[in-house]
Amino acid sequence: MSGHSKFANIKHKKEKNDAAKGKIFTKLGRELAVAVREGGGSDPDNNSRLRDAIAKAKSNNMPNDTIDKAIKKAAGEDGEHRYERAVYEGYGPAGTAIIVEALTDNKNRTASNVRHAFTKGGGNVGTQGCVSYLFDQKGQIIVDKDAYEEDADTLMMEALEAGAEDFNEEDDCYEILTAPDDFSEVRLSLENAGVPMEAAEVTMIPQTEVDLNDPSDIKNLQTTLDLLEEDDDVQDVYHNAEFEEN
Repeated sequence: MSGHSKFANIKHKKEKNDAAKGKIFTKLGRELAVAVREGGGSDPDNNSRLRDAIAKAKSNNMPNDTIDKAIKKAAGEDGEHRYERAVYEGYGPAGTAIIVEALTDNKNRTASNVRHAFTKGGGNVGTQGCVSYLFDQKGQIIVDKDAYEEDADTLMMEALEAGAEDFNEEDDCYEILTAPDDFSEVRLSLENAGVPMEAAEVTMIPQTEVDLNDPSDIKNLQTTLDLLEEDDDVQDVYHNAEFEEN
């Protein structure tokens, strides 16, 4: 996927999120809660996982008081609503690869909903590992060129000195890639340097992409993606299809 598409897709996703803030905030709240539990507490200075979850929430325009409430609620929970991670892999139309990451308090419900989404789009859920080998897990930071006042060389040097693996200049953005374990440190370093970030998270990047040109294939994949997006349990969906999203 070209850098331009990355940036366009991020903006498109945010626009969709803006139209359904309640749902996206629910999902981000779960991420914050799990980060508190798995990262070792509610202090972001001592919990890098929570620090990154907060950054992701802010990039999705989640208000600070909503973030604070979610963290305080998670810190005070006694385990009644403990969310577990679940990952599903499968195939969409034309052999496209799809990975679904979820946080759920009921794996049977989530598995059923994910299977339904795949089936409605003419695809099927596969076994663990059936498509994940087609992706690389990377920390990814996207910087809008219009929002960054310095030149590309300055940002590249800052990113590489902070520990980034790669730097790409695209049509309207810069892409910074890190190893997953280095993401938090690189993101924090760039944040402290005043670098504006359009998006910053650990993600799954496809090694190669499948071009979808058949309208029925595009429609079927969009059906699956829409159903997954509507599911509160589903946090992130990754695929290797290249097509124009609605």
